[in-house]
Parts: sequence; structure tokens; C-alpha cells
Amino acid sequence: MATGGIQIDRTIALVGLMGAGKSTVGRLLARRLGLPFADSDEEVERSAGMSITRIFDEVGETGFRDIEREAIGRLLDRRPKVIATGGGAFTDQMTRARLLDTCFTVWLDGPVEILAQRAVRNGQRPLLRGREAADALEFLSAERGPFYAQADLRLDCGDEPPERIADRIMAALAGLRR
Repeated sequence: MATGGIQIDRTIALVGLMGAGKSTVGRLLARRLGLPFADSDEEVERSAGMSITRIFDEVGETGFRDIEREAIGRLLDRRPKVIATGGGAFTDQMTRARLLDTCFTVWLDGPVEILAQRAVRNGQRPLLRGREAADALEFLSAERGPFYAQADLRLDCGDEPPERIADRIMAALAGLRR
């Protein structure tokens, strides 16, 4: 699919910790590329008929990852799109393998302090309940970093505005096609 001079032939999947801006940047990027946008957390909630917090409460993180794996699988149809994945989706071996095989994956990274400030704005983060956000994200960053490092592209976003991050992804995509 030709979009803004960039040939897009596969889905773009954004990965990274909560608070990295995957959903916000994903919506902007999809709009710029003329592609559909999907948020895997929204797909999980829709398919399960309940909030992520409730899913965690009822079936735990392992059960959530099973539901998430199936939801992401449904999003990976043949039609290119931009997908914002949940923060832990890329840690699941089967989900990660499928994303790496079928998508151009982009790791949105940034300082834990900035990500923590953003993550607490959304009061529905089960992995932050009862924990200091920066401490929890520091732990998750160390645990998940090796998985995220397998993405096709890593962007250190810091406190850049989402528009600038989308610009950087667009530039990377344009560079791939030359």
C-alpha cells in the first residue's frame, strides 16, 4: 500500500513499556500512513468483555497473556495496519515470534521516570497497583528490555512529543524503502 510516498507492505507493531506512548503515537502514525489503527489492549477488553484490570483479577497475568496472544493473532490479518501492543505482549514467546515474523516492530523506549509519570495518568495499570510506578517500571524495564531489544527499530523517545516520534518512525520507514 503506497502511503505518503512510503510503500507499506506489512503491519507496524509498536512495543515497549507502559507509558511509552504506543497508543498515542500509533494513532498518529496510522493517520499519517493512511492505515487502520488497532490497540491490542482494546481488542483484549472487547474480546473478553471486561477490563484488563478485571481480567488480571480473575485469571492473573498468565491468563491475561493467553487472551492477549489470541487478540493480537486476530489483529494480524493480511491487511497492513499500525498496532499498539500491551507492554508485556512482546515478552510472550509466541506473540513475539509472530510479531517479528509478520510486522515491522518498533520499540518505543524512554527514561523510566518519564514513562512512570505517563503511566500513572491511567489508573488502570494492574502491574502498578500497590507499587511505586518508577520502581515497578525499573523492574519491568530490566526484565523486558532483552525482549524489546529484538525489535526491528529502537527509538529513545524521552519526552519528545508524539508527533515527533511519529515523524522519526516515518523517516525510518522511508529509509527502509530506498
